[in-house]
Amino acid sequence: MDALTPPPCGLQLATPDSVSAAAVAAADRASRTWTADDVSGPVPLGSDLHRRTACRMFRETFNPYKPSIIDWPKLSPEARDRLVNLPIWDIAVQTEGKARLRMLSYARSLADPDWRDAIELNGWEEGRHKVVLSNLVQAYGITLEPEPAYVTPRDSEWAYLVTGFSECVDSFFAFGLFELAKRSAFFPPELVDTFEPVIQEECRHILLFANWLAWHRRRMAWWKRPWFELRVAAVWVFLGWERIGLARGMDEGGKKGSAQDNNFTVTGSKAVSDADISVPELMRICLAENDRRFAGYDRRLRRPTTMPALVRFALTFMRRRARG
Repeated sequence: MDALTPPPCGLQLATPDSVSAAAVAAADRASRTWTADDVSGPVPLGSDLHRRTACRMFRETFNPYKPSIIDWPKLSPEARDRLVNLPIWDIAVQTEGKARLRMLSYARSLADPDWRDAIELNGWEEGRHKVVLSNLVQAYGITLEPEPAYVTPRDSEWAYLVTGFSECVDSFFAFGLFELAKRSAFFPPELVDTFEPVIQEECRHILLFANWLAWHRRRMAWWKRPWFELRVAAVWVFLGWERIGLARGMDEGGKKGSAQDNNFTVTGSKAVSDADISVPELMRICLAENDRRFAGYDRRLRRPTTMPALVRFALTFMRRRARG
């Protein structure tokens, strides 16, 4: 299932002949550290410089790994059972398939070549994630439900907003759960290390989305802004509804277990660790990992702020309640 088209923008994928330990390490460093050294001073939100800087970041931090060169480590029967029993594989593969189509659809609606190329590359990378996941489930004999047909959205902006904000939520918790999995050694280190580039790639995706959103808001005509903000609020309502399990089957046709899958990012600590970890402790790990993963990118670029702010507020409330 490694039938990937070449990435857009003239970027090249790594081939088996070009892969060495040094090349992999260099590509990994380049994907997580980037500064616009040729730009002095601030990068005003909504400016042409802001657009160019955000899109350059995304292109220049591209990691050229090819799914076919990923060497999935051999797992013990116990470790394989843990992996197979994670309740995420169907929703993970389907989510990447939908994200790819939604991002490509929105990119093709844009007149601006910088945003169009960057978001198109983002969509291509979502397709690569789907191939990686498909290869993983094949390598370890994980059985998936038949995939639904992926339908081009009628409202590409709405679909892009849903996908972008959803990734901001899910990635925030995924960063913490991934770190918890590393600390607990619940899965072999070789498997965790193999999946690391995919996790960091999600950080780049939401960094691009946060800067597109900030740029888009600043450039929007004042009379369009109220309707856009209503749409953003509606997206958050939809995601909240989905995440608390009230929208069981809204996107998955009522399939049993879909609510559990949708909520894995906020309930999954037991699935990646034997440790009895509290909710506040998991929140602190998520915050620390979120800060660490964004630390290497140019500080002048806008970071996603909603999930970190909500979690910090929740931690403050929990501390005050504990003292009271």
